[in-house]
Amino acid sequence: MFISNAYAQAAGAGAGAENGLMSFLPLVLMFVVLYFVMIRPQMKRQKEQRAMIDALKKNDEVVTVGGVIGRVTAVSESYVTLEIADKVEVKVQKNAVSVVLPTGTIKSA
Repeated sequence: MFISNAYAQAAGAGAGAENGLMSFLPLVLMFVVLYFVMIRPQMKRQKEQRAMIDALKKNDEVVTVGGVIGRVTAVSESYVTLEIADKVEVKVQKNAVSVVLPTGTIKSA
């Protein structure tokens, strides 16, 4: 007497599946935007960094991630030897090189 009957709302055939797909559309769109805004540019930067490290050669002037400026005197598979002052050489990992400077930058600094 105090409780009224509840009846299920009639849904059209297939409307439930269509509604389910439409509810995931914003989530899929967010992942697509995330890919193009964050993931793809990061992959491009990594590719450019790898190409720069692979192209290192003797007499290149570089800056390391620690801010050390030097001239490349030797290149091995994993390491680069930098001359940071007259007769002062430091061996660093190739990954520690952040920027290759234009030739002649060290002399002008």
